[in-house]
Amino acid sequence: MARKAKKRRYSRSAGDDVEREMRRYKKGTAKSGPGGRGGRVKSRKQAIAIGLSEARKKGKKVPKKTSKRKTAKTATKKTSKRKSAKR
Repeated sequence: MARKAKKRRYSRSAGDDVEREMRRYKKGTAKSGPGGRGGRVKSRKQAIAIGLSEARKKGKKVPKKTSKRKTAKTATKKTSKRKSAKR
C-alpha cells in the first residue's frame, strides 16, 4: 500500500523567521513584547513563539494556534471512558 505524502506544516520562509529570532536569542539581543518593552527573551520556546508570530504577521504559512486546555480536556475524557468500559 502506497504511503500518502505528508503536507509541510510550515513554509520555509517561516522557518527562516524562527531561525533569525533564535540567532537574536543566542546573541542576547532578542526582546519580547510590543516595541521590545517586555524585557529580554529568556527561553528557546519563547524565541520560537516570537519567530512564528512574526511569520504569521507577514502572512506566511504557519498552522493556527491551538489552546493547551482544549487538548488536555479531550485527553481526560478519553481516559475516563476507558475506565468505565473495563468495569
